[in-house]
Amino acid sequence: MFRLFLYFSFLILFIPPQSHAVRIEQLAMPGKLIKDHAEYEDRCEDCHKDFSEEAQSYLCSDCHEEIALDVTRKKGYHGDALVRDRECSECHTDHKGRDANIVIFDPATFNHKQTDFELRGSHKLAACEGCHDRENKKYREAPTECYACHKEDEPHKGLLGKNCDSCHNEKQWNELDYDFDHNQTDFPLKFKHTDIECLTCHTEGISKKISIECVTCHIINDVHGGRYGKRCQDCHTERGWDKGKFDHDQTDFPLRGSHEKVVCDACHKDPIFEKEMKMDCYSCHQADDKHHGQNGKQCNDCHTPTAWKKYIFDHDTTDFPLKGAHRDNPCTSCHKKDIYKEDLEIECIGCHRQDDVHKEDQGEQCDDCHNEQGWNNKIMFDHDITSFPLVGLHATVPCEECHISQVYSDSKLTCISCHKVDDVHEKKLGVKCISCHNPNGWGIWLFDHDLQTEYVLDGKHKNLDCHACHTEPVEDEIHLLTTCVSCHKKDDIHEGIHTDYCERCHVTSSFKDIQIKR
Repeated sequence: MFRLFLYFSFLILFIPPQSHAVRIEQLAMPGKLIKDHAEYEDRCEDCHKDFSEEAQSYLCSDCHEEIALDVTRKKGYHGDALVRDRECSECHTDHKGRDANIVIFDPATFNHKQTDFELRGSHKLAACEGCHDRENKKYREAPTECYACHKEDEPHKGLLGKNCDSCHNEKQWNELDYDFDHNQTDFPLKFKHTDIECLTCHTEGISKKISIECVTCHIINDVHGGRYGKRCQDCHTERGWDKGKFDHDQTDFPLRGSHEKVVCDACHKDPIFEKEMKMDCYSCHQADDKHHGQNGKQCNDCHTPTAWKKYIFDHDTTDFPLKGAHRDNPCTSCHKKDIYKEDLEIECIGCHRQDDVHKEDQGEQCDDCHNEQGWNNKIMFDHDITSFPLVGLHATVPCEECHISQVYSDSKLTCISCHKVDDVHEKKLGVKCISCHNPNGWGIWLFDHDLQTEYVLDGKHKNLDCHACHTEPVEDEIHLLTTCVSCHKKDDIHEGIHTDYCERCHVTSSFKDIQIKR
């Protein structure tokens, strides 16, 4: 203390006369004050009590009344138990120059629990500047009410007041902490409505009164385009759009069969309150009429509401009961015109003239041979009543083997007409195959040359092959010469000297056997 006294005394002795206005405290000042305290630089007593450091915090409180109030009330950071009993100078110093920062504070390590606003939930991840306007305001001036920071995020536009924490928490806006009972309103929530978000209906704020009519919210879902009016609840329920409650059976057109599954718009294409619906089938199903009008418009005479393909018309009650292949034929196979005006024949040829492969050669009574099971099914024709009864192997031969065309009358009756390619004799024995053969088989044949011709085979002739004499094709009757020379001229060693009557000397047993006849 004595040294300090000598130091100030020395300074006073050597101060120039023009500097007498300078206070002695200024001479001991360790540095300039910060910018906000600059006005107090020549008023040391506002912040310092002579020769006493302990009293300085009281002087700070005189200026910083809001801080002093926090300390007294034990509120805010300076009112925290770890801070309020400390001297101000422990954290805040001065005389560091105009631009010095005398607030010893690191946002990265600051413990927000020492304030009246502990950071929880999403606030822990929020940046400081999200709440603290550090350029224009002090940290302590940051508001603690939700609405002050979240005014721009508030979807209710202030209609629910500013006490956000009465419904929301610090985790997320969409996590609500309240149990609002919508059933206490004029619109109790049921079924599908219980799972939707509030803002789905309350698009302009929850507290704003909205209409409770279905069409208010669901006009954009109206697949009917307004044709059914605005009373959605007349047909639909909160269980879902497809859970309709309208009972069509109470109308003049009860829905049966396939009609039960048809959507309303399939029939009701115009506003249902403006245009009366027709109830006849043809009005709705004209486009489905595969008969193209030729069966008239009384669809229900044949069809039922179950399905078009399930018809009830019984053709057996007509003059032409459907049997066999006729039963599965489509109506249009026979009915080519308006069925109420056309007069169809019931004879086969009436429909099948173009199918007649016989080209009318067999007449028009198709059912004499054919039946309704099919053209080729069990054909009833007795060939024995024709000019060519089928016997032997002919009985098993398919018709087409002989009848190349199905105009049966053009078939020939002669064997050679069918068996020309089978004739191993190449017509050398004529064309009357039946002379030797029979229908039981080519190998079963019998011909007696002695009895059936005028030329008895004896001697060497007896075992000769037929083709030894019959060497040329014959188109009709066989006319061979019976003279010896006609066959043996080449064998005549007499060279014609003894005439052509070989049998005058020779016999059939051998040329060497001579028997002269006088």
